[in-house]
Amino acid sequence: MIDLTSEMAGLWAALGPAPAHRGRVIQFAAATSGEGVSTVAREYARLAAVRARRPVWLIDADLAQQGQLDAVMSEPDRFGRAGKAAIATPDGSIFFAVTPRIMDRQGRPVHPARLMTARPLLGGRLWVTRFAGEILRSGQRAEVVPDARYWDSLRRHADTIVIDSPAGERSDTCITLAPFVDSTVLVVAAEEGSATEPMILRDEIEGAGGRIAGLVVNRSTYKPPAFLKRLAG
Repeated sequence: MIDLTSEMAGLWAALGPAPAHRGRVIQFAAATSGEGVSTVAREYARLAAVRARRPVWLIDADLAQQGQLDAVMSEPDRFGRAGKAAIATPDGSIFFAVTPRIMDRQGRPVHPARLMTARPLLGGRLWVTRFAGEILRSGQRAEVVPDARYWDSLRRHADTIVIDSPAGERSDTCITLAPFVDSTVLVVAAEEGSATEPMILRDEIEGAGGRIAGLVVNRSTYKPPAFLKRLAG
């Protein structure tokens, strides 16, 4: 396992603390798969949970390939034992929709928020979500929606909300969420030979109204926004 504690401490310092009056939302994203986004998001959430004044939430926004909860539960020495699952919404709102709608046995619609739970770790300082995609039937899809309500609601209960978004090459999630988060951190592997794809994703996120806060290289090295400008020439 790669220990990113010192690198994530540098990222924490660069991003600064969350405002005292409301939680902040930080999205981690990459242009292509295999860049280590989930690892970076998880390690940042862990460090933030230790340092934050209020609970930190790690949102696994990859609705097609969930993995964050399994990952943290496989490391009880670092994350502690997971507590009981709870519905992952303070007010009933949620950041995705399911089509066609899920119906119960009585033919009544099931709210999509019921498909996402969260479990506490680190003594309740960190909450990690899980989407029950196995409930979906053939032909049903879960997709992120451009709506601020869930994020605004969760801000009132969290210090920092960390979003682990799927790669841009297979989902528009990070672009859809960009206007509703405080900042997006891009992740690229050090062996990445071309900066073209990350730059395209950067432009798409900014074009959607998002803010790029920086770049994590090779899952370990933080660079401030000026680095991205230098890449662009």
